[in-house]
Amino acid sequence: QVQLVESGGGLVQPGGSLRLSCTASGFPFWNHIMSWYRQAPGKERELVASIGPLAGNTNYADSVKDRFTISRDNARNTVYLQMNSLKPEDTAVYYCKAGRTSDYWGQGTQVTVSS
Repeated sequence: QVQLVESGGGLVQPGGSLRLSCTASGFPFWNHIMSWYRQAPGKERELVASIGPLAGNTNYADSVKDRFTISRDNARNTVYLQMNSLKPEDTAVYYCKAGRTSDYWGQGTQVTVSS
């Protein structure tokens, strides 16, 4: 049974930091591209960052470059998203996705950036 469980969301002030985690089970994590997406109210889901199976290839949305860092630990079946210098426009539900021949999604974790 495939599971992706996100954690680490919450309420943070502008300029603050959060670290999201997504722990996977039920499929070979090591050979899947892992991604973080987000969806704000009234908006479409958008790709935030992705990382290749061996962690040597990362991609970021322009809006989060130089502020967010994606990483993975294949021994722990976990992908992370370190988010620094958070802005109110980063407020969204954040989802992790595993992709290869099929896509698997987590249930999402809420991130709210507000003073």
